[in-house]
Amino acid sequence: MRYIIIGAGAVGGTIGGRLAQAGREVVLVARGAHLTALRERGLRLVTPDGDHTHRLTAVDGPGALGELRADDVLVLAVKTQDTTAALEDWAHRPVAGGSTAGERLPLLCAQNGVENERMALRRFRRVLGVCVWLPSTYLEPGLVSAGGAPLTGILHLGTYPAGGKDPAQEAIAADLGEAHFDAPLPGDVMRWKYAKLLGNLANALEAVTGPFSDEDQLALLDAAREEGARVLTAAGLDFASEDEMRAVRGDRVEQRALPGAPRGGGSSWQSLVRGTGTIEADYLNGEIVLLGRLHGVPTPVNATLAALANDSARTGRQPGALSAREVRERIERAR
Repeated sequence: MRYIIIGAGAVGGTIGGRLAQAGREVVLVARGAHLTALRERGLRLVTPDGDHTHRLTAVDGPGALGELRADDVLVLAVKTQDTTAALEDWAHRPVAGGSTAGERLPLLCAQNGVENERMALRRFRRVLGVCVWLPSTYLEPGLVSAGGAPLTGILHLGTYPAGGKDPAQEAIAADLGEAHFDAPLPGDVMRWKYAKLLGNLANALEAVTGPFSDEDQLALLDAAREEGARVLTAAGLDFASEDEMRAVRGDRVEQRALPGAPRGGGSSWQSLVRGTGTIEADYLNGEIVLLGRLHGVPTPVNATLAALANDSARTGRQPGALSAREVRERIERAR
């Protein structure tokens, strides 16, 4: 199989680099300065077992590849706000032997949030969700770091909607298993992704107030997650428990310091540091807000965090522009 990584940033770059290191054929899809660096210098992937440079095919989109292959696996690793554009680029592309990518090829949504799979199913017949537990950082063009050890990450993989079995999923899981990942195949991957969504409610808070360093931030995080759990329960959505997640993770993905590589925060923090102008808060905290409105549950904490994160991205603010006290005051005004 050939893996086409659509969005070769922190998550996509790590998955692509590790698969390449395991001897799999990989294509990286990127843009701007990152694409230039990948073409000129290769992908530099820094991990606890070394500093690796992978010189892989790097393209700006499907047009550069021509007809896709029947054994291609598409790994969608862009932020959710970029999902629709990526799907439109790839779904209609012809595949050798007939038909299109949307009809024939598996698409893995290796992304935060729970909306990507639903968006993808409009254009792709074979959609697989991926619950991504993968500490990684992308702040500099061409450079991705991933400090997890002994495993680089855990990638729960499963068909969307639940109940099916894609013919390629076991082979994909085996390839990931040889590339420093564990890839469990749960019957309902979205149950794990909803649990991860609750964890990702921290992203906006970290982006707005900076890395967690005091009790005020932790209290706000607890409030956001408790609000999120109430909303998911009201919506009738099941999610994996903390005990289940601890049992799966154990000490298999411990974050380690990496010499020569920046240690960053979460994906939203990284978006502000890079000044991308967009952030995924509408699909993390905003997912809780949407479900809360649909099911009559107030969500002042997550609504405020989403609004502040979006404002930070639009105005170019760096992480830590607001204190936890200022955020709390804004939440109180929103109640």
